[in-house]
Amino acid sequence: MSEQSAVSIPPGLVEALRGAKSIAVLTGAGISAESGLPTFRDPQTGLWEKFRPEDLATSEAFQRNPKLVWEWYAHRRELMGQAQPNPGHAALAAIERHAATFTLVTQNIDGLHQRADSRNVLELHGNITRTRCFEEDTLVESWSANGEVPPHCPRCGGLLRPDVVWFGESLPEETFEQALEAAIFCDLFFSIGTSGLVEPAASLTEVARRAGATIVVINLEVEPLASPDLYQLNGPAGQILPELVRQAWRDEV
Repeated sequence: MSEQSAVSIPPGLVEALRGAKSIAVLTGAGISAESGLPTFRDPQTGLWEKFRPEDLATSEAFQRNPKLVWEWYAHRRELMGQAQPNPGHAALAAIERHAATFTLVTQNIDGLHQRADSRNVLELHGNITRTRCFEEDTLVESWSANGEVPPHCPRCGGLLRPDVVWFGESLPEETFEQALEAAIFCDLFFSIGTSGLVEPAASLTEVARRAGATIVVINLEVEPLASPDLYQLNGPAGQILPELVRQAWRDEV
């Protein structure tokens, strides 16, 4: 028996997924951890083990030592570029293909959902593959490769930074408004691989619940539960989601 076929999926959840007209999904670091990426709060290794991420992921840290912060994100970008989407990512892309309306809201900055062919993705915390000007707060596609670290903006000469949301910064307003709308109007809401502690993203699950959606929580170390309006599945998304898709539509992921 395969690992996937050994996963227990509540029949009511299968029916809820088949019947859902609008689906919203919130993903966190847990789903990317299954692709081998350390979560943000995991201990640092190698050159970075003496630093805390919280001490590097702020605009103040960048102003103090822009070279250090740029190089740390370059290291993270390399790790994320080497990672591959896992079966959990692929299963969410499959669900999107079957859903009439589907919105995937992610706290992750690695772009793995898009690489797994998810289309309607809202990135609450940005994307590490993009770069923007620290001064003008605009995206920058290319710059002079003259060895400067960090490089400078070709328009204003300001320093470039990764296009991610740092501690103390607000989420992109339009993106979060779209995420709220998806949570309000969905009839099935998934919370996958997220602690539910980082606000304001964590509030989306409660918004969906109050609006009447069925809530599905997939994470490690949650108490298993199956009821008409709340399903909690304890285990890796990379095992649970493919089996859910298989039972709902006989698709192999």
